[in-house]
Amino acid sequence: MTEATQTASAPAIQPPVKNTRTLVGRVVSDKRSKTVTVLVVRRNAHELYGKIVARSSKYHAHDENGDFKMGDLVEISEGRPISKTKSWTVTRLVEKAKLI
Repeated sequence: MTEATQTASAPAIQPPVKNTRTLVGRVVSDKRSKTVTVLVVRRNAHELYGKIVARSSKYHAHDENGDFKMGDLVEISEGRPISKTKSWTVTRLVEKAKLI
């Protein structure tokens, strides 16, 4: 068989999904163009004393269409660097912000 017939008859195989880090956090700022700031809070035990301590980090995530607003709970995933401070992308909306 030739290569053309082998590739035409073989089913398309998709590459395996990379193991990228994903985090869930709350959007705290949406003022920048195509960018949201996401606050991720982690709760874990203190190494010595065992008390549950909350630690937080802020990440700049890419939001191409400006869909996500302040207060939304979103999932972000790590990717290639988009700018100096931005290497995360918003992948999905977990919970819409509640109106007060």
